[in-house]
Amino acid sequence: MTQTSPAAPSEKASEKTAADFWFDPACPFAWITSRWILEVEKVRDVEVTWHIMSLAYLNQDKDIPEDYRKMLATAWGPVRVCMAVQNEYGQEKLAEIYTALGTRRHVEKKDFTREVIEDALASVELPVELADAMDDSSFDEDIAKSHHEGMDQVGNDVGTPTIAMNGSAFFGPVISKAPKGEEAGKLWDGFQLITAYPYVYELKRARVHDLDFS
Repeated sequence: MTQTSPAAPSEKASEKTAADFWFDPACPFAWITSRWILEVEKVRDVEVTWHIMSLAYLNQDKDIPEDYRKMLATAWGPVRVCMAVQNEYGQEKLAEIYTALGTRRHVEKKDFTREVIEDALASVELPVELADAMDDSSFDEDIAKSHHEGMDQVGNDVGTPTIAMNGSAFFGPVISKAPKGEEAGKLWDGFQLITAYPYVYELKRARVHDLDFS
């Protein structure tokens, strides 16, 4: 009797969904959504690639409130540091520094001072000298390129979080609290279903809950 080899798993079953995520470390909404998608990676076959966008760049020519413009003036620093990390150390360290910066800004409520950014760099075993990028505009061209790779897919009337997958990109989901475990997976399942339909362009309601960074 001829012995047959067990059937190999189908290519489709072994493939992971590639999700591209654009963030600005200053954005609290992107931060919460990013914590959700990290949970999704644990319970679904999803692999996230992180990308940099800039709220300061996005709004530089827009008519925005003066207090928001002042806040954005300090937003270049951490974005430039993220780009420096990406250029020198790649995707894994970019994800780590985003988590370190976001934890200090959104959970610990610290401003992006040089001291805070140096502490974030040290915590993920990166040279603190990378904080020099805060004032280095030579990174802005790479930032703009990364920014447009995401924002040109969804339009200038949106921002971050932006997620692209399966040939489509959307701003959002904007959530006030990141679900955990299977609940995170179920939200992802629904998000995939909605974004797969080519004629969906907006789904929105008023926010009634405070942002929960836990």
